[in-house]
Amino acid sequence: MTKDILTAMQDKMSKTVAVFKRELGSLRAGRATPQLLDRITVDYYGTETPLNQVANIAIPEARVITIAPWEARMISPIEKAIQKSDLGINPTNDGKIIRLVLPELTEERRRDLVKQVKKMAEESKVAVRSIRRDANEQVKKQRKDSVITEDDQKQEENDIQKATDKMIKEIDQIVAEKEKELMSV
Repeated sequence: MTKDILTAMQDKMSKTVAVFKRELGSLRAGRATPQLLDRITVDYYGTETPLNQVANIAIPEARVITIAPWEARMISPIEKAIQKSDLGINPTNDGKIIRLVLPELTEERRRDLVKQVKKMAEESKVAVRSIRRDANEQVKKQRKDSVITEDDQKQEENDIQKATDKMIKEIDQIVAEKEKELMSV
């Protein structure tokens, strides 16, 4: 029964790390990626719709993103959505395709991005530790209800800590890779 707690905890922690990775993908790192536009939604017939569901997104060059709306009337709403977003990029269009040219990153901007990555990492670590706390409480409750022995409780808490340490180490590794990428672009 207690293995269910550990499995559920590991699953939640893995999802937390996956969300962290996805959030890092939406950071502008000087290189064009379609993930930069993941958080942008467009008013499509009165419904807020993700940009990638109303247009084709392509990367023809390292620092250029092209957006080809499936309907010509969507060019203006897409442009407005991009301007309202936190991307800080002004779109240009030729009537059929919207182009986003990513500027070179300055040293200051790179440092700001690294700080942002570390902040996001800390939030993910806090979430992982919260999941650990919940799992430990469940184990303590099982001990209190005499479902497991004291030795089992100690072993479970040890396993929970090992899993937590593994996830924290994974987050730190992701941060180190992203920092290296940001500072070398």
